[in-house]
Amino acid sequence: MKLGAFSVSLNVKDIQASKTFYETLGFTVFGGDLEHNYLIMKNGDAIIGLFQGMFEQNILTFNPGWDQNATTLEAFDDVRAIQKHLKSNNIKLERETDDSTSGPASIVLYDPDGNTILIDQHV
Repeated sequence: MKLGAFSVSLNVKDIQASKTFYETLGFTVFGGDLEHNYLIMKNGDAIIGLFQGMFEQNILTFNPGWDQNATTLEAFDDVRAIQKHLKSNNIKLERETDDSTSGPASIVLYDPDGNTILIDQHV
């Protein structure tokens, strides 16, 4: 199963302070909108999202259909196929997507320790 590009989405208290901190670590802004309180930052293949006031905890994020540069892949496992695989293996989903649709969709689940996993397909 191919989950796509990986990033960590961080719930931050002060997006400007976090931006400055991660820039010091060598990250540069890759996407997002500071005025809307979110930034995507990159250092090599490492990607972090900084989100102020959008969710309560940090999230492990996978993007089926994208590589680490947010370039659409020619072949990838659709989020609906991933959902079907997880459900057939008795993984409880917190949020499901409609199997009868196509294109962008997402699912949410928790790992055994309660960490949120977002599988978010944009294509």
